[in-house]
Amino acid sequence: MTMTNLSLKPYITEEQIQQKVKELGATLSKKYKNEKVVAICVLKGSFMFYSDLVRNIEADITCEFFGVASYHGGTSSSGEVKVTLDLAGPVENCHVILVEDIVDTGLTMNYLKNAIQSRKPKSLTTVALLEKPDALKVKCDIDHVGFKIANDFVVGYGLDYQGYYRNLPYIAQVQNFQ
Repeated sequence: MTMTNLSLKPYITEEQIQQKVKELGATLSKKYKNEKVVAICVLKGSFMFYSDLVRNIEADITCEFFGVASYHGGTSSSGEVKVTLDLAGPVENCHVILVEDIVDTGLTMNYLKNAIQSRKPKSLTTVALLEKPDALKVKCDIDHVGFKIANDFVVGYGLDYQGYYRNLPYIAQVQNFQ
């Protein structure tokens, strides 16, 4: 079976995603009006959501990138977080918006929150496009969630399966693992 032959079922449309991104952007614009903000993209899965979100936030924003891996090519989080790219600049005394694609076990988001908090930001706001409440293994508070979804494996809009499907403009549920 090739990667492009997985059976996908549309799950969240491009229009639904863009509407939610605008809503989140408006909320964050109000919160950070007249403030300087560092927006951190959690790579790789968040890059599309992050790009759309920062364009919808009306504030003085600088962009940073934090690479982590917890899936290691599988369909569920391994629970082990590996840093693949650290922040290029300091966030001490800065308002930080941490942008993640999906929170399932909560382990990666909690790791990221602790890693950022240890750098002494002025504030930390967490944003996730997707959350799987039924998959949480640890308590994980997220300030802003786009969509709460079932514990299904999804791809698209930056989310992948073995590196593929990130380019879909919508979120799809994978139907046929063999």
